[in-house]
Amino acid sequence: MAIVTLKGNTLNTIGTLPKIGSSAPEFNLTKNDLSTATLANYKGKKVVLNIFPSIDTGTCAQSVRQFNKDAATLDNTVVLCISKDLPFAQARFCGAEGIENVEMLSDYKDGNFGKTYEVSFTDGPLEALLSRSIVVLDENGTVLHAEQVAETVDEPNYKAALEVL
Repeated sequence: MAIVTLKGNTLNTIGTLPKIGSSAPEFNLTKNDLSTATLANYKGKKVVLNIFPSIDTGTCAQSVRQFNKDAATLDNTVVLCISKDLPFAQARFCGAEGIENVEMLSDYKDGNFGKTYEVSFTDGPLEALLSRSIVVLDENGTVLHAEQVAETVDEPNYKAALEVL
């Protein structure tokens, strides 16, 4: 179990992120067109998993904007922005914000991503949502970088995540 905070109040998650050097777990997430995305779909590309509680909060929205900006300059890399928001809400946000360089994916159907990557909150006001985290994978799905943000309202360390690419 990992312990993080929300405005200084302790929250717990199911466990800990995959370890650096390990193989990333497979996942099934829902795209904005309601089709399914799996990790296997991105084999051969570097992958940044930008995981967060909800697109409708300031910090989460900023992380998508920042990675959208950064992704435009990355070679052979895809940025996947993952939350439990409905695909319709994710698409609305991207349309309103002009987000075109990242892919939004939803864990709304069964929460399996949050369980597999061990980032689902187990208590507190964000219970069942995803803890703000970044996981970076190489072209073969090996974990190069993993950060679970200690204070949920803080932004992730974008520089550290992108430096491993």
